[in-house]
Amino acid sequence: MIRKIITIHKEKCNGCGACAEACHEGAIGMIDGKAVLLREDYCDGLGDCLPACPTGAISFEMREAPAYNEAAVLQAKRAKESPLPCGCPGTACRTLETNTEETIVRVPSGLGNFPIQIKLVPVNAPYFDGAELLLAADCTAYAYGAFHGDFMRGKVTLIGCPKLDSVDYAEKLTEIFAQNSLRSVTLTRMEVPCCGGLEFAARRAIAASGKALPLRVVTIGIDGRIQNSEIV
Repeated sequence: MIRKIITIHKEKCNGCGACAEACHEGAIGMIDGKAVLLREDYCDGLGDCLPACPTGAISFEMREAPAYNEAAVLQAKRAKESPLPCGCPGTACRTLETNTEETIVRVPSGLGNFPIQIKLVPVNAPYFDGAELLLAADCTAYAYGAFHGDFMRGKVTLIGCPKLDSVDYAEKLTEIFAQNSLRSVTLTRMEVPCCGGLEFAARRAIAASGKALPLRVVTIGIDGRIQNSEIV
C-alpha cells in the first residue's frame, strides 16, 4: 500500500539515538552509529521521532510500505523481559558491583587544559599546537577508574555527549583538526550505541580536515573494562 512513512537520511544522522528513544513503537534502531528504520510495519507514520532529531535527518515520504501492524508492535513490547524507558540501551538502569576492598590510591589530575567541552573550546586554543588529543564521551571518565592516568595524562582533553548535545560535533572538530597541528587523536566511548555518534563525528572530521591523523578508538564497557581498542 502507499502510505506516509519516515525516511532517514544517513548523511545527516549524527548517531545521537534521540529518534530511537522517541519512537515508542521500536521501529527505529541504531546500527553502526546510525539510525535505521528497522521495521516499516512498526512505523505508525505519526512522526514522534521528527522533532527529536537535532540534525533534521528524518522526514516523511509517501511510498509503498506495509501497513502499520499495531498487534506486532504490542507483541514485541510484551516480549521484552526488561523493557527500557525508551528505545536506547544507554538508558537501561543497571546496578554495578564494585570492589570496595581495593586500596584507594589518590592520584593527581591528568587535566592539562580548560575548557574541555567540545562546544565551548576555542578552535585555535594555544594548547592544540603539537598536541595529542583525547576525545572522550562524558561517561567514560566515570566508568573507567584509572581514566586520568591511562588516557588524560599528557593529552589535551575534549569531552561531549552526542545524545545530550543537540549539535553536530563534526563541524567543530573539522575546524580544530584543520587549523591546528595535532599529532594524534584518541577517542574513548562507551559500549552503548549513542556513543557511536561521537566516533562517527571524529571520523568525518578527520576526513574533511584533509589531515592524516591517526585515530585510536577505545570502547569501554558499562562494567568499566576496556572492551576494544583499535587504530582506525
